[in-house]
Amino acid sequence: MKKVIVTFSLLILCASAFGQTKEELEGQMAPKKAEIGKLQGEVDALQAQIDALPGWRKGAFGTLGGSISEFNNWFNQGTPNVSSGTIGITGNAFANLKQDKFFWNNSLNLNLSWVKFEDNDATMVDPETEGFREAVDVFNISSLYGRNIAKNLAASALGEYRTTILNNFNDPGYLDLGVGVTWTPVQNLVVVVHPLNYNFVFADNDAVFQSSLGAKILVDYTRQIGAINFKSNLTAFQSYENGDLSNWQWTNAFAYTLWKKIGVGFDFGLRNSNQETLANSLAAFAAGDMTGETPTFENLDGQLQSFWTLGLSYAF
Repeated sequence: MKKVIVTFSLLILCASAFGQTKEELEGQMAPKKAEIGKLQGEVDALQAQIDALPGWRKGAFGTLGGSISEFNNWFNQGTPNVSSGTIGITGNAFANLKQDKFFWNNSLNLNLSWVKFEDNDATMVDPETEGFREAVDVFNISSLYGRNIAKNLAASALGEYRTTILNNFNDPGYLDLGVGVTWTPVQNLVVVVHPLNYNFVFADNDAVFQSSLGAKILVDYTRQIGAINFKSNLTAFQSYENGDLSNWQWTNAFAYTLWKKIGVGFDFGLRNSNQETLANSLAAFAAGDMTGETPTFENLDGQLQSFWTLGLSYAF
């Protein structure tokens, strides 16, 4: 009889446990969420103190995307025998030194991609159409030194180099050297304003690409929030000599970690350079791909350049 009573009591307890309403369970969850929020606030406060300490901050993340396909005798498409594919690689790295009286920020941005659309029947006639070709080719490296003169304000010197590395290395290549001030209104945001800057341009076509004196503006925001890494960088040069010698570039990178250090990444960028537009138009005009009057700065508008890459990401 005693065993029956004990068994019956256990059944009642189990029934009451499993019979809890949704409201009761949510009521138990609410104070635990509040406790987690309090602990997260304490963690964020400690992290802010750590970030304010002198020393190096280093980090890197990147994106890898790609696809490959091949069709043989697939007659219901225009090219029945075709091989195609895309491969994209991006990388973003920084190494920043923060001290009480000065800072030294260094960053690297790399974005490369290759594409392939190979008609295997045409390749037999023209072997040069075989293989992957360069599609996106971006290489930026910069170094910024600042000496604090007030809270969130520093006298600074910047060196920045931009070019391509897969094709036409340093043709063109841009090297900016200048001095001015750097403003850091909030953590992770750097605003550089250098009214004295010389934009060295390296290129084979000296008639189009010219170096000049001007003003440099650079805005960089790099941050990690939980599983999200992102970086946004705007660099612009305004020539004092001729507006057609000015240029700007805006690149953005996002990476979301899904499992361990692997996730999804997305990069996109915009760019404008009248010198590059003119050089490309002159090459097309000489090849007969462009008709009309000879291209000049006066009869051409700078074309907006853009790229984007979506794929797997890996956070270092």
